[in-house]
Amino acid sequence: MDKPSHLSVIIDLSPTQWALCAQSTNPPGVSLHTFLSQLLAFLNAHIACKDENTLAVFGALPGQSALLYSSTGEVTARDDEPTDPNTYRPFKTLDSTVMKSLAERLESLEGAAEEVPIGLVGCLTKALCYINRITSNTATSPSGGEGAAASVDPRILMLSVSPDQSSTYIPIMNSIFSAQKLKVTIDVCKIFGAENVFLQQAAHLTGGAYVQVEKTDALLQYMMMSFLPPPAIRQLIAVPTQDRVDFRAACFCHKRIVEIGFVCSVCLSIFCQPVPVCSTCRTKFPIKTLQRLNASRPLAVPGSTPGTPARPLAQRNGTSTPATPRPG
Repeated sequence: MDKPSHLSVIIDLSPTQWALCAQSTNPPGVSLHTFLSQLLAFLNAHIACKDENTLAVFGALPGQSALLYSSTGEVTARDDEPTDPNTYRPFKTLDSTVMKSLAERLESLEGAAEEVPIGLVGCLTKALCYINRITSNTATSPSGGEGAAASVDPRILMLSVSPDQSSTYIPIMNSIFSAQKLKVTIDVCKIFGAENVFLQQAAHLTGGAYVQVEKTDALLQYMMMSFLPPPAIRQLIAVPTQDRVDFRAACFCHKRIVEIGFVCSVCLSIFCQPVPVCSTCRTKFPIKTLQRLNASRPLAVPGSTPGTPARPLAQRNGTSTPATPRPG
């Protein structure tokens, strides 16, 4: 008998990015209202697949993260509408709670002079803590037998419209390692914008699926076919996979995404240029080592961002060496 599945959904609620997505014509975008209607249909399908399935919905808003809905009843919304006998009660409770919680959060953002980065990392850590709690409660419950912690198949679905935030590289990677330890699959659905490097790595390292939506009018079909089946069933069906993964990292000094970095041999911190002292573990490096690293740095490309090394022209024995130009 298949195990019940827990799904934590993280919604990117950046007002600026959703406004750009709604105005986009090439590729065609989607409005936030249309997206939410398709998302609610997907969430209803998840809880309808199995009676024991659980759900948690988190919202990543500018500068904050919030729990919008939980199957355990932690978030409740007052329902003043009359009961409809033709409506399945759990569906109505889910829809009304998510929409009212979302409306309250968005109203609190009105009047903000400047939009701050969204709380994506906060949502990811809250989702992992929520999963760790429900699996721990299952393991310690008297009714749960041996191996009860493994009786729930947890996963996280991230719906993103915002670009990479290089300043969040370290906490995102820590969250990915925590998800690996908890055996939590992270799926990513990129609805608008360029591909997200860090979320690509999150899906790849946890065995999840990364899907770049090309036709927004088929968003519900993307979610149903790619993210509705739990990881145990995906072994029997064809799930979209990544042809290539961008493994670039962000330097610890300037928080920029770099293609070539210098790694501290003690704490593995990444820097875009050789430094005499590691800012993380305070390790001092010999002068000869700095001179050798500076001599092996690739030539800077005119117009490139300061502090970001260019791609090497040739690599020999692990050392970047510029290729010798041939005479014309």
